[in-house]
Amino acid sequence: MADEAKAKGNAAFSSGDFNTAVKHFTDAINLSPTNHVLYSNRSAAYASLHQYDVALSDAKKTVDLKPDWSKGYSRLGAAHLGLHQYQEAVSAYKKGLEIDPNNEALKSGLVDAQSAATASASRARSAQPPNPFGDAFQGPEMWAKLTADPTTRAFLQQPDFVKAMQEIQRNPSKLNEHLKDHRVMQALGVLLNVKFAHGGGDDMEVPEAETPSSSKPSQSSKEEAKKPEPVPEPEPMEITEEEKKKEKKEKALKEKETGNAAYKKKDFETAIKHYTKAMEIDDEDVSYITNRAAVYLEMGKYEDCIKDCDKAVERGRELRADYKMIAKALTRKGTAFVKMAKCSKDYEPAIETFQKALTEHRNPDTLKKLNDAEKAKKELEQQEYFDPKIAVEEREEGNECFKQQKYPEAVKHYTESLRRNPKDPKAYSNRAACYTKLGALPDGLKDAEKCIELDPTFSKGYTRKGAVQFFMKEYDKALETYQEGLKHDPNNQELLDGVRRCVEQINKASRGDLSPEELKERQAKAMQDPEIQNILSDPVMRQVMTENSLVLLRMTHEL
Repeated sequence: MADEAKAKGNAAFSSGDFNTAVKHFTDAINLSPTNHVLYSNRSAAYASLHQYDVALSDAKKTVDLKPDWSKGYSRLGAAHLGLHQYQEAVSAYKKGLEIDPNNEALKSGLVDAQSAATASASRARSAQPPNPFGDAFQGPEMWAKLTADPTTRAFLQQPDFVKAMQEIQRNPSKLNEHLKDHRVMQALGVLLNVKFAHGGGDDMEVPEAETPSSSKPSQSSKEEAKKPEPVPEPEPMEITEEEKKKEKKEKALKEKETGNAAYKKKDFETAIKHYTKAMEIDDEDVSYITNRAAVYLEMGKYEDCIKDCDKAVERGRELRADYKMIAKALTRKGTAFVKMAKCSKDYEPAIETFQKALTEHRNPDTLKKLNDAEKAKKELEQQEYFDPKIAVEEREEGNECFKQQKYPEAVKHYTESLRRNPKDPKAYSNRAACYTKLGALPDGLKDAEKCIELDPTFSKGYTRKGAVQFFMKEYDKALETYQEGLKHDPNNQELLDGVRRCVEQINKASRGDLSPEELKERQAKAMQDPEIQNILSDPVMRQVMTENSLVLLRMTHEL
């Protein structure tokens, strides 16, 4: 509540409504009577109204509450200066400078006070001496003497005479203006115990006071007399750093909101103008920088966007800003790099920037942008590397190595062929054959399946896959593969031979012609089959199998 009243007082003071300012500061003081700033501000308001006595009272209260606060002595000096108490003003300003030697307001006030003190002393030295007749008009004795003398008693019944005498009593220098009035001359004679001849009064003047050194004042004395006394300027209201910061943030937020509205309307130039203004007002909020970066991104000014993002990250780290805000700036920078990318290599800084953003804050949107950038980079690399002619040459090189049983070298050539042309099923088929020779059966199976995916009618893909499955002793699966290949090429001898071999192995197992090692191996493979594992994990099936096992044991025992 006190802060609200203070804010109203500050606003009124700024607008020049000092009476209203005094009212609000008084309300604030009633709510917070120990707040020295409130007394300081009200003192300034009173000084602006030239009510220096109450301004002095508030200034003294300020110093009492906060004796180590230099601003209080500035208020005290201003009030003393307004009351023409120059030495007191000088003392107050000096005291304040002891606390804050670099305070410009105190330095300026001290100069004004010293100038005023010097001018006042100079005027005192050059001033005229008292009017020689001044004492005659002082005090109640003047009226008593005039009443007692019969020559002047009657004059006291005349209002214009009484008024003239009262004026002379207040200011004896006014006597010259009334010397032509014989009543005044008569009264002067009574008061001075001197008799003036009639008719001589019109020519008589009160002598002017002379300076001690000369009958004419010096030129320098005239200039000093003309020099105006310095009038204390009302100092601005005391606003705390917290209030200043709050006011700045409010102004900056208004600029940001205006910028946001312009951005939504696609008025990008206006948006940039307001975001820039917000940045100038408040440099402790990096959101204004990231917002301007977003505008540059929309305008296609990617270099400017990246510069603003770098600035936001740097300033954010200085301010220890929220890591989410830094991540946001990095993500926006990465997006600008993506927009600028023309080749696979251009995606590298974007990917690096997205990765940095994720270390600050793992945001799903940033993660998606990273994945998209990596995918785009890979696709561009393939496009840039794509060359069907070289792919064929590399495949032929691989075939030569295969014939020479140089299987590792053959794999190398087939791999390079696939890099040059990833859509070539023959290269996958040939590399699958190499992997089979090298015993890398899982890799061979993967290549064979890729070959079939690229060209389902290519019979070599089925012979490669079936051979791998056969060597893995998965005869049932191998049989299915060979039969699937025969649908596309019914007369293919390799596929027919593969079917015959698989049938032989399956029949051999059904007749029990398997060796113990082969039987154990087949059982182990069977246990790895997902379907069998599902059956064994079923509680009902496990119960049935247990019961069957007990029945068999019982029958064996009876026999």
